[in-house]
Amino acid sequence: MPGRARTRARGRARRRESYQQEAPGGPGAPGSATQEPTQLQRTPRPLREEVPVVRPLQPRGAGGGAGGAAQSQVKEPGPEAGLHTAPLQERRIGGVFQDLVVNTRRYMMHVKDSKTGSEGTVVQLLANHFRVISRPQWVAYKYNVDYRPDIEDGNLRTILLDQHRRKFGECHIFDGNSLLLSRPLKERRVEWLSMTKDKKFVKITVEFSKEIRPTSPDCLRYYNILFRRTFKLLDFEQVGRNYYTKKKAIQLYRHGTSLEIWLGYVTSILQYENGITLCADVSHKLLRIETAYDFIKRTSAEAQTGNIREEVTNKLIGSIVLTKYNNKTYRVDDIDWKQNPEDTFNRSDGSKITYIDYYRQQHKEIVTVKKQPLLVSQGRWKKGLTGTQREPILLIPQGLTDEIRKDYSTMKELAKHTRLSPRRRHHTLKEFINTIQDNKKVRDLLQLWDLKFDTNFLSVSGRVLKNANIVQGRRMVKANSQGDWSREIRELPLLNAMPLHSWLILHSRSSHREAMSLKSHLQSVTAPMGITMKPAEMIEVDGDANSYIDTLRKYTRPTLQMVQRTMFVGIDCFHDIVNRQKSIAGFVASTNAELTKWYSQCVIQKTGEELVKELQTCLKAALDVWCKNESSMPHSVIVYRDGVGDGQLQALLDHEAKKMSTYLKTLSPNNFTLAFIVVKKRINTRFFLKRGSDFQNPPPGTVIDIELTRNEWYDFFIVSQSVQDGTVTPTHYNVIYDTIGLSPNTVQRLTYCLCHMYYNLPGIIRVPAPCHYAHKLAYLVGQSIHQEPNRSLSTRLFYL
Repeated sequence: MPGRARTRARGRARRRESYQQEAPGGPGAPGSATQEPTQLQRTPRPLREEVPVVRPLQPRGAGGGAGGAAQSQVKEPGPEAGLHTAPLQERRIGGVFQDLVVNTRRYMMHVKDSKTGSEGTVVQLLANHFRVISRPQWVAYKYNVDYRPDIEDGNLRTILLDQHRRKFGECHIFDGNSLLLSRPLKERRVEWLSMTKDKKFVKITVEFSKEIRPTSPDCLRYYNILFRRTFKLLDFEQVGRNYYTKKKAIQLYRHGTSLEIWLGYVTSILQYENGITLCADVSHKLLRIETAYDFIKRTSAEAQTGNIREEVTNKLIGSIVLTKYNNKTYRVDDIDWKQNPEDTFNRSDGSKITYIDYYRQQHKEIVTVKKQPLLVSQGRWKKGLTGTQREPILLIPQGLTDEIRKDYSTMKELAKHTRLSPRRRHHTLKEFINTIQDNKKVRDLLQLWDLKFDTNFLSVSGRVLKNANIVQGRRMVKANSQGDWSREIRELPLLNAMPLHSWLILHSRSSHREAMSLKSHLQSVTAPMGITMKPAEMIEVDGDANSYIDTLRKYTRPTLQMVQRTMFVGIDCFHDIVNRQKSIAGFVASTNAELTKWYSQCVIQKTGEELVKELQTCLKAALDVWCKNESSMPHSVIVYRDGVGDGQLQALLDHEAKKMSTYLKTLSPNNFTLAFIVVKKRINTRFFLKRGSDFQNPPPGTVIDIELTRNEWYDFFIVSQSVQDGTVTPTHYNVIYDTIGLSPNTVQRLTYCLCHMYYNLPGIIRVPAPCHYAHKLAYLVGQSIHQEPNRSLSTRLFYL
């Protein structure tokens, strides 16, 4: 795959050149004009201890070797080659900064003046946000930066540009593609010549792009880049996207493996209703202090089957690995057992070199084990990128093995260090913001741009909604303070009990005792719940998946049983980032007024697709089932859409919301109304309830719809569930389309009540039930089935 195509696949929006340059740089340095072979992570041991090797990314323009067909060799150009005066390409703002400019509230007249609710008891909270009390009030100047030959490595781009720092000054912010200055350069377009460590010239062209006002959303992106530089001043190491410190590393030893937990932080500077704040949250990185070679040796020694390679491959593929010298994370996609470090690959100049020699020359690393396999990664997968090829990149084992994940005691021990209570989280974040304030190097860096932060946690007002009424049979109960009502309904009849007259229990020989225990317990609890149940037919199977399937096919017969007028829809997407299989969109809709019957459908799409293309088909099928259960069509449809990445708001409006609205209008132009609500679970905002000198989680039903919401959005936070360990994570809801006219009190209360409707738990979950149903469906199909479920199951909750 040529460098230009690969770059587009990685989302860069700048112009690329077709000629290549061999990677310079030395050991541990970020100096490379290409992606280099990656040295595997090493345990703390002498340098010449056995070091595993992985397959290197083919140098740009190189052919042969692992990972692709040979390409034509092109002579590396001198600094004067390929120069012209075409304008440099502007980089597009993406992600959350793209969402900031989408104003969805302006089209909803019912919340034009206010989107704040009033229901509930007011409670004062603290949030892990720190107000920006000072920021630049002057115009900044943005310049686009281009490299000839093109430089892929972001760190090397910075190093080459820094050779000319005296020309543009200390007060600058560079993101790898553009340069922000507090003062303009004398000329609109300048050309500078830099030199790599291996004495090769690179021409840098800097061209004026535009002036940026202090109110521009583009400024926020640069503030975030500037703040991330403070971590380097604090001796933090970047691992993947975030920064961590090993100074306070916690060591654990489990299953013959040494583990380390590093403390880190996730930060963002964004605009909210009443100003700009810094959001900071605690993050942990778990590292397995073991090389890939050590892992392969240990797994081979413990292998129970005759095919050792297969067992090693099964355990290693899908794991996250860390390239130690540049702290990047990758995912293992394959193990190449046919190659070893003595094999060669083609360099950009056409010469061949062994992996052993490459590591010695580039990283001063000595590889002593010559007969070991090479690890292969297909490169970083990104949401929204379809049909893009990926070149192999190199890996390091890092993270949890399956054995550790299955070990309850180990996971419990890890949770003690990573699930911070509100008190511990508050204390850790307070230490962090004080360090930012007290460190002179950090202060000097931020002072260049007049950037200052308040050291106090942001105070916000919330409201605790009343507990929802739980109706079961002829009685009504309320959840307790922990959001649970299992004890209250234990002996109450169900709202609509289905008798079990003909049913099976399939079990293996080893699980016979458990199957009999299940049968006994069911007989004791079903009678008080109003369920008529005849004895089950007990059938023993071999225990493998096929034996269960074959038995079900044999015994299934027609008599065998499987257990306001608004339609509620949940949509979620599953992306198999381990096996790079197709993306799965789960669609689940209620099909009666009582929300006791549901319709489900899966849409299998290309890898990385987030927008659902067949929503009209799904909605039509759900409405058809509704009409079989009810005498008339629903009046409204309310959609809860999960699985949406940053930067997708406008696309959701233009595609999914529009398609559903258009289809409903074709059925009845005046009778259907639609609300479309985006659900976001992966957020870093946390709220604390202060009780004297202690900090606690807010109670279930806490709503926050001021201060940390946005003027352009009809959005709010809800803390719906209660957690036993750690700090509760709120869920963010954003109403992006609403022709129903939902008031803030109505949509907040409705959303909270729907969190009570999940069948598998007599308690409150984090998101509305239809949203979680869609997640369970998409995950099951994407992880296990890999095909659309049989349509006969579309009205069954088989995915729970």
